[in-house]
Amino acid sequence: MYHEPMIHIDGAQHSGSGTVVRFAVALAALTRQPLQLFNARLKRDTPGLRPQHLAAVRACAELCGAQTEGLAVGSREFTFRPGTAIRGGDYTWDIGTAGSTTMLTLGILPLACFADGPVTARITGGVFQDFAPSPHHCQHVLVPLLRRMGADVELRVLRPGYVPRGGGLVELRVHPVSDALHRLELTEQGDVCALSGIALASHLAERRVSERMARACEAALAAAGLRCTIERIDDTAATHPGASLALWAETSTGCVLGADRAGAPRRSSEAIGRFVAASLLDDLATGGTMDRHAADQIALFAALAAGTTTYIAPRITDHVDSTLWLAEQFGATVRCDERWIAIDGIGRRR
Repeated sequence: MYHEPMIHIDGAQHSGSGTVVRFAVALAALTRQPLQLFNARLKRDTPGLRPQHLAAVRACAELCGAQTEGLAVGSREFTFRPGTAIRGGDYTWDIGTAGSTTMLTLGILPLACFADGPVTARITGGVFQDFAPSPHHCQHVLVPLLRRMGADVELRVLRPGYVPRGGGLVELRVHPVSDALHRLELTEQGDVCALSGIALASHLAERRVSERMARACEAALAAAGLRCTIERIDDTAATHPGASLALWAETSTGCVLGADRAGAPRRSSEAIGRFVAASLLDDLATGGTMDRHAADQIALFAALAAGTTTYIAPRITDHVDSTLWLAEQFGATVRCDERWIAIDGIGRRR
């Protein structure tokens, strides 16, 4: 049933975060290797699995028919024995808290790309929050990159949701790759040729939050010589107030880089706008061909692809470092020279 003996992953290595948990499980499922993960999230303030990590592991298990042991909130060690097939179909998962729906999405997305049929998943929980990718970043940065690799992916926000109540809903639709993921080669940043964004505010129209975030961001970009078109959205579907701002830049060489920031108590709209603009400008200034977030997200797919994926990260973050390390544990070859990254994928086929 399995190609290799059990792989043992120390979750305290590198970032020691939920990234290690989610991506280790995804790679175990796709390489059909049983996994024992210990010291889960040991470097976090509350070690062990939180509800969002538990939901992600269980979702992967449901997709691939895995057998699991030791899964519970607070668990620091568990085993994951994947089945032999990844099943397409319609799925519904509720994190039960304001835990990140996009983090769960990133955990199951690699499996869905290799399922035996299309996958539709509706996921309930938090949608816009700190320390998790914005779905707008996923839609406008990660998804276009994955489409170039041969994955047909669509992510929609059906209802925004924020900390602390959650209650948001996203829908993921994936048509599996026809054979294998293609390699991606992005070695020159080029010139910015389009710059767009979304300023979203729920139940905050009277405070003009979406407008204020967008104006502050546009002003900061204009000072750097860049013109941006930001869509303002005043939402009333969310269960409680919240806000988010996302930006993405397209370049003449086909690169897409983005930045985002969620609202939070005592965080002004103007501060959000300036932060997002500064984050994107900082990444562009490095000559990177991916932003700081996509640089770690794409590495997992590159590890599965056929051929060598190359790109330049703005910086090697803890999350990039963790994903590259995990890729090597499951058979990919990684070369990292300062910020230049090359990943020889395992050529996983459907």
